[in-house]
Amino acid sequence: MDKDEIHLRRLPAAAPWGPHADSDFHGVDFLPDDLSELPDETGMRVNKKYSCLPAEEKGIHIINIRAIEDIGYDQHESTLLNSLSKNPDADCKYGLYFRDGKRKVDYILVYHYKKSSAGRTLTRRAQHNDASARSAKQDPLPGKGVQMEMGESEPHADCHEDDKRFRREEYEGNLVEAGLELEHDEDTKIHGVGFVKIHAPWNVLCREAEFLKLKMPTKKMYQINQTHGLLKKINSVIQKITEPIQPKVAEHKPQTVKRLSYPFSREKQHLFDLSDRDSFFDSKTRSTIVYEILKRTTCTKAKYSMGITSLLANGVYSAAYPLHDGDYEGENVEPNDRKLLCEEWASYGVFYKYQPIDLVRKYFGEKIGLYFAWLGVYTQMLIPASIVGIIVFLYGCATVDENIPSMEMCDQRNNITMCPLCDRTCSYWKMSSACATARASHLFDNPATVFFSVFMALWAATFMEHWKRKQMRLNYRWDLTGFEEEEEAVKDHPRAEYEAKVLEKSLRKEHKHKETDKEKLTWKDRFPAYLTNFVGIIFMVGLTFAIVFGVIIYRISTAAALAISSTPSGRSSVRVTVTATAVIINLVVIIILDEVYGCIARWLTQIEVPKTDKNFEERLIFKAFLLKFVNAYTPIFYVAFFKGRFVGRPGDYVYIFHSFRMEECAPGGCLMELCIQLSIIMLGKQLIQNNLFEIGIPKMKKFIRYMKLKRRRSLDHEEHMKKKQRYEVDYNLEPFSGLTPEYMEMIIQFGFVTLFVASFPLAPLFALLNNIIEIRLDAKKFVTELRRPVAVRAKDIGIWYNILRGIGKLAVIINAFVISFTSDFIPRLVYLYMYSENGTMHGFVNHTLSYFNVSDFQAGTAPNDPMELGYEVQICRYKDYREPPWSENKYDISKDFWAVLAARLAFVIVFQNLVMFMSDFVDWIIPDIPKDISQQIHKEKVLMVEVFMREEQGKLQMLETWKDKDKKKGENCNNHSPRLSLSHSGSLSSCHSYPVDV
Repeated sequence: MDKDEIHLRRLPAAAPWGPHADSDFHGVDFLPDDLSELPDETGMRVNKKYSCLPAEEKGIHIINIRAIEDIGYDQHESTLLNSLSKNPDADCKYGLYFRDGKRKVDYILVYHYKKSSAGRTLTRRAQHNDASARSAKQDPLPGKGVQMEMGESEPHADCHEDDKRFRREEYEGNLVEAGLELEHDEDTKIHGVGFVKIHAPWNVLCREAEFLKLKMPTKKMYQINQTHGLLKKINSVIQKITEPIQPKVAEHKPQTVKRLSYPFSREKQHLFDLSDRDSFFDSKTRSTIVYEILKRTTCTKAKYSMGITSLLANGVYSAAYPLHDGDYEGENVEPNDRKLLCEEWASYGVFYKYQPIDLVRKYFGEKIGLYFAWLGVYTQMLIPASIVGIIVFLYGCATVDENIPSMEMCDQRNNITMCPLCDRTCSYWKMSSACATARASHLFDNPATVFFSVFMALWAATFMEHWKRKQMRLNYRWDLTGFEEEEEAVKDHPRAEYEAKVLEKSLRKEHKHKETDKEKLTWKDRFPAYLTNFVGIIFMVGLTFAIVFGVIIYRISTAAALAISSTPSGRSSVRVTVTATAVIINLVVIIILDEVYGCIARWLTQIEVPKTDKNFEERLIFKAFLLKFVNAYTPIFYVAFFKGRFVGRPGDYVYIFHSFRMEECAPGGCLMELCIQLSIIMLGKQLIQNNLFEIGIPKMKKFIRYMKLKRRRSLDHEEHMKKKQRYEVDYNLEPFSGLTPEYMEMIIQFGFVTLFVASFPLAPLFALLNNIIEIRLDAKKFVTELRRPVAVRAKDIGIWYNILRGIGKLAVIINAFVISFTSDFIPRLVYLYMYSENGTMHGFVNHTLSYFNVSDFQAGTAPNDPMELGYEVQICRYKDYREPPWSENKYDISKDFWAVLAARLAFVIVFQNLVMFMSDFVDWIIPDIPKDISQQIHKEKVLMVEVFMREEQGKLQMLETWKDKDKKKGENCNNHSPRLSLSHSGSLSSCHSYPVDV
């Protein structure tokens, strides 16, 4: 043959060719035998159109396409290609494997690139069925002497795009050097988006598992200690009762045996069950290992070292994520963990079942598994709290007709005339008109609420202890008993922003011709950020207080405006109207500021430039919790502790801006208003913010992404009808943004349940109903709406546990003050034991009211219509402990006030110390580690020692066997060759030096 002969060259299948080269050219089996003998004269590059043929396992053929054209093979191109036609997407399970169908995709990198306006003339993915159909639409083959480079189909990108491409090439080259295997795909249904599929081979997995100290199950199995006697019978009965509410997953079944786990070591591979290497490292572990390599691998441009976080932050890559296991719905879907989770966990139809926590941990990792385990324990513990709360509420309903103070207030015969609630426009009013408020107040302000406050304080302590024990059980089950957070902290890599800031600092010093060592950020570098944080947080807290103050002004002015109303119905419903509208305004403001404060907290944390992701998360949590706590509870704190405290008295009221009089509590006290405020804010926040936002916003974002992709999509009908690859489907999902929002909403809810529970006993019930929905809502979001997060090892819930403990301690103090100062519990006790004539509550209402002579009104503050009640008023009453007008020290604070105040302070001290002591006693009496778990952990240590002792004994026995063989061999040598007797000791010593590999 002449110079237009075909040139064949064979390369290894796994050879790294760089990020944009087709490293998976496929073997050509249809060429005639004589072609393999052609001389190597014209080494030319292959046209990308022919790079989608089935791959050979051993190697890759690169063919000179021009020579094929010259000798006439291009005439039968479609025939030859279709002779091997089969669906490669089915072989690679639609993106879950490489195109060879054997190597699993462990991680995906996504990048944007610019394509030619003429459309997709070249393809990268194997599509044998439609290769001939596409060949008619694509450009014809180049003629003789024309060579098509892989980048010639793309226009010249600008410098920025070239810089990104060079960085990707360098980074992916480094990944290949680290042992990972890559495969590219730019022939996708998403225009201008390319995907890099990453596979970690076995040797890389073993190396990284040893470096990360991953505990893996060994061959050794042992029996888990079972209960005996009465406990065994009780457990079996409980298991039979709870069987219908158990999820139908293998991981949730009770285990009687457990594999002994040990940190993976390549030197001790014989300890582990490696019979099935494909499943030894599950998908969660594989993606974790690849992510660690991605974080550790860098690309350097000048002195700028960029890891994957920096590359993502700078737009070199647009996304990085592990793949979901497969589809969760549809016909002919292969069974996978994601589908199982969707059916047994992420469905509202299984709301009554336990969560398959072990399967959640297997799929999402320990950190997310612990969150859902904690949420499940919290929801379970709300059941007894809800039952007791309902009993307390029903007790209030049952005794409302027997409550003497409310009966006295509703009695028309008392004919008590009350002083006006505002200046001029408000007139005198009858106490009996507040009958409904007084009766409703008794539902929440009764002796049972004091018991419920003590109960909830002990409940919070018990919940924390129960969670610690559950956490230890999970640590044992998930082989985290020897895991320490410090091990993870060592492997924490600097964040992209931190690296950029350090680079900027080093470049600045170099510009000043200063020799510098390895730079790091000091407090001087961060001082402007710290100052901004301090000023920003103070400003935000001040803004919250200002908004609450604005709502107070609204309440006062609205009450005065409604009091002018000529209709009696309008005047009678003033208090209810003002309270309801003010609470709704507060709710709307809280929801808006929650979102604003979340963004501001993130921005304040970003300008601090924390070094690691863990530091960033902890600082973000602190700021967000502080701002959201103040935002959510400031209106409630105002009603509970400040409203009605600084009113003054008739004739000497306290004014705001010299025109607005401070608002008073209702005759029945402020507890009813506190209950209304708490219930509306809690329920509204849960319903609107937690549920509607969580459902609506992801759906809206998904719809917007879908519309953008639909607008950008420029595919022919045949391309459009192709089934999407797994990584394309996952790319359209919402990125995982961390667990902070999930924890935050539950912590705020925990505050509503515990902090003011004395005023709203039904709070645990509403929290329980919300959490039943919340668990399935979060589960559905994680399984169907979010990209699969990288699994993170963790042995506890971190800083959130300390926040929960802090809220539990604060709840004791707040409930003590609510009972003492907001409710009438203490004044009733003081009256009953000090002032009651017959030992009953008769006369209590009259005792709490003081007298005022209407002639003592300040000029311009008396009612405009003093005859509204039909008679002239000389003396009116107001709620306070003051001397009457006929006393020498008229309108001064009376001795009764000081007696009640002393009793209130004494109750706070006694209640707080008693409940704190009981909580600490519960904490002390319940061990943090269950006894059976501590025994199992000890048993594991003993068994592990036994395994290594047997291994050492085996080595010694083998060594002795070698010695005996060597000795016999030496004796035989002496008998047959006397001349070798001098070297006998040498031979023995050489035998002793033989290496023994067990």
